[in-house]
Amino acid sequence: MLDGRPVRVLLIDLDKKKIAVEERQDLNSWLGGVGIATCLLKEHLLPGEDAFHPSQPVVLAIGPMSTVYPVVTKAVAMFKSPLTGELGESYAGLRLAMSLRFAGYDAIVLKGQAAAPAYLTISQRQVQFNDARGLWGLSTEESGRILRQLSPGGGHRSTLRIGRAGEKQVAFACAVVDTYRHFGRLGLGAVLGSKKIKALVIHGDLNIPITNPAQYNRVYEKIYKQLVETEIMEKYHGLGTTGNVEPLNALGALPVRNLQASSYPEAVNLSGETFARETLIRKISCSGCPIGCIHIGLFRRRFGQDHEHEYETLSVSYDHELVYALGTMLGLTDHRQVYALIEKVEQLGLDAISAGVALAWATEAQQKGLVPEQELLTRLSFGQTEPYLAALDNIVAQPTEFYRVLARGTWAAAGQYGGSEFACVLGKNEVAGYHTGYANIIGQAFGARHSHLDNAGYAIDQELIGKSPAATPEEIISRIIREEEERNALNSLIICLFARKVYQLPLVAEALSALGLSWKAEELLALGQKIYREKMALKKSMGFQPEQVVIPTRFLETTAIKQQLSPEKMQQLSRLMAERLSAYQ
Repeated sequence: MLDGRPVRVLLIDLDKKKIAVEERQDLNSWLGGVGIATCLLKEHLLPGEDAFHPSQPVVLAIGPMSTVYPVVTKAVAMFKSPLTGELGESYAGLRLAMSLRFAGYDAIVLKGQAAAPAYLTISQRQVQFNDARGLWGLSTEESGRILRQLSPGGGHRSTLRIGRAGEKQVAFACAVVDTYRHFGRLGLGAVLGSKKIKALVIHGDLNIPITNPAQYNRVYEKIYKQLVETEIMEKYHGLGTTGNVEPLNALGALPVRNLQASSYPEAVNLSGETFARETLIRKISCSGCPIGCIHIGLFRRRFGQDHEHEYETLSVSYDHELVYALGTMLGLTDHRQVYALIEKVEQLGLDAISAGVALAWATEAQQKGLVPEQELLTRLSFGQTEPYLAALDNIVAQPTEFYRVLARGTWAAAGQYGGSEFACVLGKNEVAGYHTGYANIIGQAFGARHSHLDNAGYAIDQELIGKSPAATPEEIISRIIREEEERNALNSLIICLFARKVYQLPLVAEALSALGLSWKAEELLALGQKIYREKMALKKSMGFQPEQVVIPTRFLETTAIKQQLSPEKMQQLSRLMAERLSAYQ
């Protein structure tokens, strides 16, 4: 990949315990990351088969700039999502991209199903298939600790593993990467669980030289200075993403109590300022990142029922999406309550956003009499932590029919029990922590992976506040699509999107040139457009029909940035977006 070398793909057949390494010059034009992952997914996918079909692939990929430049820290996973039945695309940081780089692989394709629970140890020399029956049933923390003990040695190592949620194939189970990072959205953990893969342990100790160090050093220094001497450092290193809580609350754009409101006075108790002042203990970075956006708080909890003064302290990572989904959406009023729920989803291996939104919907469904208490086994109530902790365990244990259905996602549960109108779901994916208006809703409903990070519709809404003349529906749709195309270009590298304002496409072209890769800014944008088209075509092959996208009425009932949204305008925007997507086949 560097200096135009062919993309190196590791193919792993779990059925036969066979591996192969392919040198793919034909993939170089897709650059890396989400570009080559999309191609490999398309190549191996069974579009009409269930997400848990043994032959469905899981693709992991990095880009040519991964860990070579600052804040180019992530790896992408692509798969068929068990939550939506469509495109699964998720990103994770910490050491995974670095370990893949120094193991000598640009991508891994995992297919088949192990005969018994297994974990894989991957290096540049071999792939070992190891017995994981002793790890099956353990929490993500316990399994991670044991895997580190079983995999000693030097070099760069990353551990990707699932919890009991993935083993039970909960449709929104995540995969934990190292410590505090995750492939969170859309159910990668469940797909790995269906393949009986508890973990991947990746070692890398190759030496990869830079062929033009003088040019590389100049570009690196230029990027580094822009990152650490601008507001990016203060925003993400300072308070981190929880700095969004109070501004969104003041705007009237913070989802509260299953989006029955878009602000509440108690939000100040869950703000980034409160977390930092009361319980923040340290900040850490992904490999190759100077920012340090991962905020770790001190969670002190009592254990043991027979001893009043027995406590333990845990280090728990928090950010805006976790505080929203497991805090404001559940009506909590104390930031210390949120830690207990974050720790629970972490150990079970659940996606925090989907888990919190599912619990918020279940609370309102129970209040409205749609789900009897004997099915929920507890009385859910906004603001009360203990019932939610029990419900999270039940989503994984699935002791009743209700929890077996809820384990398939909020949209599936609402379809069976009622309450679709107040399910905070777009494209069958539980929504992120913004209620800003039309662009945010349309962006998540129609985005390639139904994520706020596809196109940042929430930012478009805020930029359009007070604009005169007001943006037309056509302009809003064009902005959403253009942003998604540009983000696909960045994700082919894979640049952390926190740094997107620094990594403008001309600077990206300059950075690639120092690595022996000749790309112009306009060519990078064209690549992003091509990736967008391919992903949308893939979604359609799996059953996505843009003209049938549903916007639950709750999104229109609750004011967004203190304005009532118009059903007519939402329908117009949906129709325009569906028309634009009709060309992607």
